[in-house]
Amino acid sequence: MQLTDIEPGTLGPCPVAPDSLQGIKRQQTNPSRWNGANWAAFADGVRASGIELRESMAARAAFATDAGGTAHGLAHGVVIARSTGQVAHLLQAAQQYRVPVTVCGGGMTTEGESVAFGGVLLDMSGMSRVLSIDAAALTVRAEAGIFWHSLAEELRRQGLDYLSAPLNLTSSVGGTLGVGGIDVNSARLGCSADQALALQVVTPTGDIVECSDTHNAELFQRVILGYGQFGVITEATLRVRRYTPLRMHYFYYASLSTAIEDLQLLDRNDASDYSGILTIMDCAVNVLVAFDSDEREAAFMANWRPRLRAYGEFGFGLRMLIHYALRPWKLGEAWYLLQRKRELFPELRRSEYMRDGAMHDRSVVFSRAVWKFWGSRQMVIPDLATSAEKFIEVVERGNAACRKYFAHYTLYLVGIKLRPEHRAHYEMSCIPPDAEGWAYGCEFEPLLDDGIYSRDYLQSFKNEIYDIGVDMGASYYRFGGMMKGYIRRVFGDALVDRHLALKRQADPAMILNRHVIF
Repeated sequence: MQLTDIEPGTLGPCPVAPDSLQGIKRQQTNPSRWNGANWAAFADGVRASGIELRESMAARAAFATDAGGTAHGLAHGVVIARSTGQVAHLLQAAQQYRVPVTVCGGGMTTEGESVAFGGVLLDMSGMSRVLSIDAAALTVRAEAGIFWHSLAEELRRQGLDYLSAPLNLTSSVGGTLGVGGIDVNSARLGCSADQALALQVVTPTGDIVECSDTHNAELFQRVILGYGQFGVITEATLRVRRYTPLRMHYFYYASLSTAIEDLQLLDRNDASDYSGILTIMDCAVNVLVAFDSDEREAAFMANWRPRLRAYGEFGFGLRMLIHYALRPWKLGEAWYLLQRKRELFPELRRSEYMRDGAMHDRSVVFSRAVWKFWGSRQMVIPDLATSAEKFIEVVERGNAACRKYFAHYTLYLVGIKLRPEHRAHYEMSCIPPDAEGWAYGCEFEPLLDDGIYSRDYLQSFKNEIYDIGVDMGASYYRFGGMMKGYIRRVFGDALVDRHLALKRQADPAMILNRHVIF
């Protein structure tokens, strides 16, 4: 059978077959494809309201997978959102005909959360305008389908910048607010979702509601960090700040635990404007700190730099030379580390973005480096988020799993400043329930390069990371999709059932992003 032979709405086999390998126990694989009931009537109704519904194979196949590249599905049709009113009409019709709607922003999910297994794929990228900027109040109102790099470009023209955004700026604003969004300044400013002041939301039944912490607060608290279960964000008002270039410093460690302890020391004492850890395996551990002002940088150098147990670049290089000279059987690893450094570091210091030692466009630098050095056909990025006290043990156990499965990998570690007034936002989210003051997260990312790995092998690795989370009472940056079976194990039946009851009340036909969480 050819893909082009399968008509939307038929009850035939899924054109992108669910995974059939049975080598290991899985918590969740691709869900079964929706059977297409009522599709023809739904499609007629949607088109009658003036919405363009695309059913060609080319239109649907463009959304067959996400950035992870391990989950594959095919919608019956695709709608590119053009207005809030269109989104409302679409959801009203979906409720009436019980047609599932899967929302996609930047498509940067890695567990199939933005992949449609039948029904409608709602692409929000058609709503990508900046609506207003208030330079005096330091706020911006934008449509939720805008990518962060486009928002940064608009803000920069008025001498402004975003506060906290995901490191990969090809994510959409709306999608990020629904999952959290972590940056190297999150240890000081909180996650991206913490920057939202107000939202326009289309509920699963098609109502258009403006909400904030003081107006329709219950909806606001459910939608923020709500993984797309309680509404589609169509507009958002965000805090912004004055634009400043930044100065970046890199400190080198041979010990993960020592680097984490120093990172947490800096965070607790508000010693830097940006902080995080990026590793090449566990051999080359780099704590990065950066500053928006000369005054903050000078204070750090005087008060905190002497307390760091770090090497400078030369000292670390000498230590590594001695280390591998005594272990000649590991020279292949040493060569890999050297080549990786030679390729990566120039990207973080490109002359067109640097002036007088300061980085003048971090949005381009970071996004370019992230996509160039960590993007591939498949992106497997299991992650764990814990309280500060548990973090070292979680990272060390996850690092051991990385070494077990892959020759090369990277770890990205960052703190998240928690706002006590946002505790209701954090419930059943990436923020672990026992975290106070700060949460800490680590992404465990294999460098797959051109290697070919079976889904069994990748799933085995992910399961091992996620099982550590269950054992340690952690949470996950991204949970749902193919690993949603872990949600009850982590949060418990009582909390999940309470949120499920809220979901059923808000979404009677259970049509909105139905396979992501519940």
